[in-house]
Amino acid sequence: MPPMAMPSSARAALCAAALLAAAATPAHADGGGAAWSVAPATGGGTRPAKDGRPYFYAEGTPGTVLQDTVTVTNPGPKPRTVSLRGADAANTGSGALSVTPAKGAPKDTGAWIAFAKRQVKVPPRTRAEVPFTVTVPTGALPGDHPGAIVASGGGRTVGVRLHLRVGGPTLAALTVERVKVDKDTGRITYDLVNRGNTVLTPKLAVRADGVFGTLVDRAPRTLPVELLPGRRVSLTEPWPDAPAFDSVDVRLTVTAAGGARAQASGSARFVPWSAVAGGTALLLALAGGAFHLVRRRRRGPDEPGRAAAPPERQDSTRELARVGTSTSTGTGTGTGEGL
Repeated sequence: MPPMAMPSSARAALCAAALLAAAATPAHADGGGAAWSVAPATGGGTRPAKDGRPYFYAEGTPGTVLQDTVTVTNPGPKPRTVSLRGADAANTGSGALSVTPAKGAPKDTGAWIAFAKRQVKVPPRTRAEVPFTVTVPTGALPGDHPGAIVASGGGRTVGVRLHLRVGGPTLAALTVERVKVDKDTGRITYDLVNRGNTVLTPKLAVRADGVFGTLVDRAPRTLPVELLPGRRVSLTEPWPDAPAFDSVDVRLTVTAAGGARAQASGSARFVPWSAVAGGTALLLALAGGAFHLVRRRRRGPDEPGRAAAPPERQDSTRELARVGTSTSTGTGTGTGEGL
């Protein structure tokens, strides 16, 4: 599909924007010249923009060949040689979209891109336009196939996103998995998985309920994530004011454009073990003291291990002993007087 013609004013605006972007890019040691830049050409693609495009967009059915043009601008005083290649977009560890993946053989959109020139020499203070095609295989799956055009030269590498959508049924679906609460830091960790065939920018809502009521009720907010189809990303939600002592149930609700929605829950018990250990030691000490006191009350003062007789019983024993002694003496030694 040939690029659509655009007014000269739009081309001039794009050229000025490209020069400003190049000036804003950090310069490298290349003889004092400003860094070069790469951008979509004005008016190209299946959805051309009037005042330039931030990325390439292409849409077609399996078996079609799509055409577009990339512009390389060199505002410096010396010629610049730039190499071009196609790449598959990828998710970083934080879920952001990376358009400059490590070198390697692409397997999806990057493998479908072919350039009129893979290497271009751009004269000083000018730009070069390089046509390229995207050939959609006949067996390509419907949905989003994010890719990128990567340019390298002069010790730097930059990429421009190529958003390719293959015609056919689309499905927006995701799941939330492995929700956990770190009891030491209070952070909530979880996984997001794109189960559909479109790129998703999800929104997250968080709710946490404790024994005495709701602790967290955060409204949905957009995550800095562009989750590619079939990809999984592990994320962390901060919770700086997590409770010190409570039993908590956490529920995460995630939504995205196209009707995607998912929920998952996790639970945790926040227990200050140092305080619990101190309280346990105190209880054990009190229990030991009470047990010792009871044993001392049951024992005599001079006979450990034997119970002391009550005072009344001791007095009765002594009186009986005296009576018994006098009776035995009178009956055994009579003198005969009084007979």
